[in-house]
Amino acid sequence: MPSLPAVHLPLPSTQNRLKTMASGDRPQERLEKLGASALSDGELLAMLLRSGTKGHDVLTLSNRLMAEAGSLAGLIGWREADFKKLKGIGRVKALQLITVMEIARRILAQSGDPAPAPLIDDAEKAFEFFRPYAHGLAVEKFWVLCLNRKNRLIKCVELTSGTANTTLAHPREVYREAIKESACAVLCAHNHPSGDPTPSSADVKLTRLLRDAAQAVDIDLIDHIIIGRPSSDPAGLGYYSFRASGLM
Repeated sequence: MPSLPAVHLPLPSTQNRLKTMASGDRPQERLEKLGASALSDGELLAMLLRSGTKGHDVLTLSNRLMAEAGSLAGLIGWREADFKKLKGIGRVKALQLITVMEIARRILAQSGDPAPAPLIDDAEKAFEFFRPYAHGLAVEKFWVLCLNRKNRLIKCVELTSGTANTTLAHPREVYREAIKESACAVLCAHNHPSGDPTPSSADVKLTRLLRDAAQAVDIDLIDHIIIGRPSSDPAGLGYYSFRASGLM
């Protein structure tokens, strides 16, 4: 299978958070005063990255990296190409991060089993996982969770980013990612910027295509969920599960 070209995932435009922080709240100052244990996962990554890119500070970059991987543990399996998909991470930074992750992997190998990756085997767990991703988005995005045979997360992939009225996704792209990650199952999700997760006719059609394609490639489709907000959801849940609704 031919390799896909690297795609730089856009970072949301935001002001430089480091410049607006009080000096004592910045990661480096907190590290010096309080020690590494006082820093969040994102702040620790920011210390490794050291700098962001034009228009996007290093904290925003590191938090986006955490969101894409799902957790620090999720970064351990990343390759150079995975890191370089994020704008602001070039070859040198990618290799530095790979080196750190390899050190972490070897430490874990010498000290026992690592903490398990997140278990995502139903719509509620998927909704909680995706809430930070979908919060405040003005456009629809489509994600694929690649899962192992125990439904634990291998990788979260942002497949497409559309307009306020359109989400573009195709089963071939979904299962291409799953095959690339040697996944045994996938869970698909997209958001409705309106907050109402009620599916459209296009959402139903896509789900049926995903269901049929899953059978063809022998990869389980755990669910397809639509992420909204509880306050805008007629059912009060904040999400819609095609499996729970009997449409899969």
